[in-house]
Amino acid sequence: MEAWSCPRGRIGHVRKLRARAARPRVPHSSGNPRCCRRASAGTNRTADEYSTRTADGAEVMPRLVKAALGMPVDRPPAWMMRQAGRYQKAYRNLSKKHPGFRERSETTDLIVEISLQPWHSFKPDGIILFSDILTPLNAMGIPFEIDETKGPLIMDPVRSLEDVRRLCRIDFEALTFVGDALKTLRKEVRSAASAKAAGGNGVSDDPAVLGFVGSPWTLATYIVEGQSTSTYKTIKKMADEAPEVLHALCSNVAESIASYCCYQIEAGAQCIQIFDSWGGQLPPSQWDKLSRPYLTTIIEHVKRKHPDIPLVLYANGSGGLLERMGQTGADVVGLDWSVD
Repeated sequence: MEAWSCPRGRIGHVRKLRARAARPRVPHSSGNPRCCRRASAGTNRTADEYSTRTADGAEVMPRLVKAALGMPVDRPPAWMMRQAGRYQKAYRNLSKKHPGFRERSETTDLIVEISLQPWHSFKPDGIILFSDILTPLNAMGIPFEIDETKGPLIMDPVRSLEDVRRLCRIDFEALTFVGDALKTLRKEVRSAASAKAAGGNGVSDDPAVLGFVGSPWTLATYIVEGQSTSTYKTIKKMADEAPEVLHALCSNVAESIASYCCYQIEAGAQCIQIFDSWGGQLPPSQWDKLSRPYLTTIIEHVKRKHPDIPLVLYANGSGGLLERMGQTGADVVGLDWSVD
C-alpha cells in the first residue's frame, strides 16, 4: 500500500507522496473517581537527542518525514498503513503467550517488540507504535476494558454535561509505557542508522517512527455509545437532541489529545497519524460541525509547538470529505476505497 497526500493549501489536489520542491519551513485531585492528576506533557527531548547525522554533521531525515513535509526525496516512501496484527505469524505466536490486548499494548517491552515485527518482515519506510486509539482514555478519567470478543467496553459512558464536567485533563504518568516505548523505538532506529551511511541528499533509509491518536469525534463514539457499534444511534441522537453535550465532550477530548500528540513527539515520534476512523459516518455538513473543528484544534496546537513534525489525517469512508480534510492543516491526507 502506498501513502497518498493532499498538501496543505492545495485543496482538491491529491497525489502520491513523491519528490517535490522544498518549501521554506520554520526550524525546529479531587475525590471524583473520574478525575486524575495532571502531569506535565512531554519528556523534554532536546533537538539533537534522537537526530541522525552524517560524518560532516548534516542532519538526515527519514524518507517518509521528508516527503510528508514536501521536501525532495529519491523515491516515494512506502508504508503499509497498518500496525502489527493477526496477519503476522509472529504476532499470533506472541498473542498466545500474552492473550490480553491491554497487556500487549500497555507493556513497554511488548509494545516495542510488536511495533518492530512489520519492519523486520517488510522493511517499510515507517514503524508505527503498537497501541490503540482508546489507550489514553484511562488517563482522561474514562476507564475501559477490551473484551477479546466484543471489543472495547466503557462501563460508564458519557451522556450528560455533568458527565463531561467529571472528566479530567490527560495524566501522562498513566501513559509512561507509551513514552518509554517511543524512546526505545527511536534508539533502535538510531542504532541501525549508525551501522550504515546515509545518502548524500540528506534522506535516510531508516524508517520513521510514527505515533498515533484517535480523533475527538471517533473517540466520542466509543465514550458515548459505551462499545463498538454499527449504527451509532446514541451519539447521533445526542448530536440532534443535545448538541451542547457532544460539543463539550469533543472539546474536552481535543484538548487532551492535542497534548497527547505532543507527548508522543517529545518522546520520539517523528510523525503523528490521526485516525478519524468513524468520520465517514457523518455527512459532510455534519462532519464540518462535529469533527473538523476539533481536528483543526489538535493540528494547530501541535504545529505551534512542533512545526516540523508532519501530521497525517485518515478518515474511513472519506470520499465525500476529501477537500474538507485538506482544510484542517494536516500535512498528509490518507485515501481509502471510497476515492477514485
